[in-house]
Amino acid sequence: MAETRNSFNDLVTIMARLRDPQGGCEWDLAQTFASIAPYTIEEAYEVADAIARGSMPELKDELGDLLLQVVFHARMAEEADAFAIEDVIKAICDKMVRRHPHIFDQSSPNETHAIEQRWEEIKAAERGDVGVLDGVALALPALLRAQKIQKRAARVGFDWPDASGAKAKIIEELDEAEAATSAADVEDEVGDLLFAVVNYARHRAVDPETALRGATAKFERRFRQMEKSADQPLGSLTLESLEELWATAKRAQASSAD
Repeated sequence: MAETRNSFNDLVTIMARLRDPQGGCEWDLAQTFASIAPYTIEEAYEVADAIARGSMPELKDELGDLLLQVVFHARMAEEADAFAIEDVIKAICDKMVRRHPHIFDQSSPNETHAIEQRWEEIKAAERGDVGVLDGVALALPALLRAQKIQKRAARVGFDWPDASGAKAKIIEELDEAEAATSAADVEDEVGDLLFAVVNYARHRAVDPETALRGATAKFERRFRQMEKSADQPLGSLTLESLEELWATAKRAQASSAD
């Protein structure tokens, strides 16, 4: 019977074995922080996907894959005498206690607004931020980074008072995008338009990354339904026929949702 391995230490031991220069796995030994980073990002997205689909078995597996990434990075750092997994755990434990004074320091206020404000103040102090926009990671997905930048600006009052201002900005940026002629200007104005849409989503309390992911999934479902319903390849159909198939797929999905 196979040995049961279900502790965190088991995972750490397995990774150490895979990275052992004497008899370890060639692929694992060849990896670096840079080569593993894309897998780390991918696993985080797969966790989000499992959550979006409400699949607990897949979420369990994907969380394991994400945890493996943490252990992998920590193992490489330990080999470089930088830090070990124990240091990672201590750092996050200390950070969570430090960032939750309303829990671990009874003298701190426990109201939601005060908690959020204090959280951001603590984070800024930890990073040594000077400017309002300091510390927003460049590697974030574009929509998420735009949202974070806008939130930072809003903290000092540079923001529309409500969604109507953001809506008007979308219309303004759309007009400018349509008026643009050169490829560079079109790209610039479309970027402004997307930034304005993110701002509108923020004012409507909608996460733009989640909203776009949902819209893309909806489009994919309807398009696949079009493919199933068509009696010939979609590429051979007229635009009018394609639009009819799209409308049928849309109605079918609306009725199934009911």
